[in-house]
Amino acid sequence: MRLRFVCIILLVAIVVLTVAAPSRADKPAEPLKAGIIGLTTSHVIAFTKVINDPKATGDLADVVVVAGFPGGMKDNPSSWDRVEKYTEQLRGMGIKIYDSIPEMVEDVDVILLESVDGRPHLEQARPVIAAGKPLFIDKPLAGSLADAIEIFRLAKEKNVPCFSSSSLRFSSGFQAAGAGKSPFGEIKSCVAWSPMSIEPHHPDLFWYGIHGVETLFTIMGTGCESVTRVEHNKVLGTWKDGRQGTFIGKKGYGAEVVGSKSSGQAGKYEGYKPLVIEICKFFKTGRPPVSAEETLEIFAFMEAADESKRQGGAPVTLESVMKKAAKK
Repeated sequence: MRLRFVCIILLVAIVVLTVAAPSRADKPAEPLKAGIIGLTTSHVIAFTKVINDPKATGDLADVVVVAGFPGGMKDNPSSWDRVEKYTEQLRGMGIKIYDSIPEMVEDVDVILLESVDGRPHLEQARPVIAAGKPLFIDKPLAGSLADAIEIFRLAKEKNVPCFSSSSLRFSSGFQAAGAGKSPFGEIKSCVAWSPMSIEPHHPDLFWYGIHGVETLFTIMGTGCESVTRVEHNKVLGTWKDGRQGTFIGKKGYGAEVVGSKSSGQAGKYEGYKPLVIEICKFFKTGRPPVSAEETLEIFAFMEAADESKRQGGAPVTLESVMKKAAKK
C-alpha cells in the first residue's frame, strides 16, 4: 500500500514538472541574422534602426541586422561619397563590417542588397544566391533590364527566394486602390508621380522615377503592353485591356485615379516601415510579396520609356524590349 502511494506521488510530480517546464518548441526562435550589402544609401541606416529597435514587435522582432559589407562605385558620387559615412554609422551601432560578400554571407541567414547604384547588383547577388540565402534587393533591382532578368533567372534556378520593391508600393492607400478595396472601385486609369532625378549610368527612370512607376503598377496591376514617352518627364502606358497609366516626374509622391465609383488621390507616401515589415515577413516565410514577373514588367516599362525617347516619342512595346534584353 505504501509503495503504491509513493508511486502515485512520483507520477503526479512527473506530470506537474512536464506541464510546468517549457518545452524546446515553446522557446522563442532566435532572430534571423541579416547582413547588408552596399552601405551607400540612407536606407541602410533607416532600415537597421527599424529592424534593430529594442521595442520592435511582430515580424520586425524576428530579424536582427548584424553585418555589413561597404561596396561602393567610384564613378558615382551618390554611391562612393557616402560609403565611408554609412559604414562608420553602422559600426557605431555595433554592426560587424566585413571585407567580402562571401565571408559575410557565411555568417548570416538573410541578405538585404542595398547598394544605391544598380549596376553591381547582379555580381553582388551571385554569391548570395549560390549560398541559398533569401535576398531582398532595394531599388533599382539592377542597372539594366538584362541584368534584372538574369538576377531572377539565377534565383529561380537555385530556388532562392528573392524580391525587389520601392517603399512606395506598401503605402496603405496605394495598396487599397490596387486591391479594389478603396472607395474608387475598379481602377480605370491612373496618374502617378515622383521625383525623377537622373544618374548618367542608368536608364532615365531607373534611378528615382522608379518610385512613381512602382506606385503606378501597384494601383494598375500588370498587363502593360506599350509605352510612349510623351515628354521628358511624362510616360504613358497602355494596358492590354485598354486602360492607361501615366508616370510624371515631379516633386512629391502620389497618384490620382479614375475609378468605377469615384475619382481622386489614392494615397500618400508613408515612409520606410511598411516596406521593412514586408521584408522581415518575407525573410521568415520565403514568400515574396511582389512577383518577379511584375518587377520585370516595371523594368521593361522604364526601359521602353528610354527606347521611345530614342525613337522620338514613338510607342514601344514591352515585349520588344524584353526580347532585346533577353538576348544580352
